[in-house]
Amino acid sequence: MAVRSVARPSRRDTPASRPDGAPRRRHDWTGLLFVLPFLVFFVAFLVWPLLAGLGTATTSAGLSTSGEFVGLDNFIDALRDPDVWTSLGNTLWFTLLSTPILVLVGLVLALLVHQLTPARWFWRLSFFAPFLLPSSVVALIFVWIFQPDFGMADGMLAAIGLNPGIGWLSDPSMAMFSIVLTTTWWTVGFNFLLYLAALQSIPQHFYEAAAIDGAGDWRRLWSITLPLLGRTTGLVVVLQLLASLKVFDQIYLMTSGGPGTSTIPVIQYVYEIGFTNFRVGYASAISYLFFALVLVIALVQLRLFGNRKESDR
Repeated sequence: MAVRSVARPSRRDTPASRPDGAPRRRHDWTGLLFVLPFLVFFVAFLVWPLLAGLGTATTSAGLSTSGEFVGLDNFIDALRDPDVWTSLGNTLWFTLLSTPILVLVGLVLALLVHQLTPARWFWRLSFFAPFLLPSSVVALIFVWIFQPDFGMADGMLAAIGLNPGIGWLSDPSMAMFSIVLTTTWWTVGFNFLLYLAALQSIPQHFYEAAAIDGAGDWRRLWSITLPLLGRTTGLVVVLQLLASLKVFDQIYLMTSGGPGTSTIPVIQYVYEIGFTNFRVGYASAISYLFFALVLVIALVQLRLFGNRKESDR
């Protein structure tokens, strides 16, 4: 007669339990050790500067002096400063002008290159190469292009019979459009690359099935390509909005915020207040007001795209 033995689970295999019967959690600190170097840099270079900047915004600190505690006076003065509102308006105007153009042009370029078979690498390189140029080089090129009388822009207008006397950078009503044109040529390559990668990831059998059903090129574009690019478009819009709100270098190099204050962005105004007028505390207060504006825009975007994702499910 065979004797069956029932194997009891060893103490090592059974989960540890508390006196009330609930399983005891085992803490593993290995993951924390892996992220600890990043955590140190995150606290040292992001959290601490944010807290220190907020403290500076409540003082009358200068460039080399600590200053006195003034509470919320800097924030109140910033809200009453017309130059703050002018620079904020210019920043928002630049963002509204540049974001739709950069998203649409990037999408159109990616669609065209995706359809091209010969020399596709050449077009990818041509459209992305300007993005690799430093802002100083781009500014020098376009300042020369927009020169009155002998610049390339006026030359092209004269070649097609139009009046070349446009003050591309000297007319307050034209300067922002010239900067948007420069920014489009310079940075559209990044959006183009994101869209091109997304297009190459769309399964080909979708298009083959649509072709069997008799769908033409435009129907496949509207019914397959654009809907499947929805998440990429959301990412491109978010990144482009944040990049446009931080505009500084090309404007500073091309117009220095002029003519007058027609193109001065808020970051340039903060720079001038802090490093030209030596009012570091006041400049910090303006920076935090701008940070609050960017935070509100980011939360609105998160709410909009969050609702869209839930509706897609």
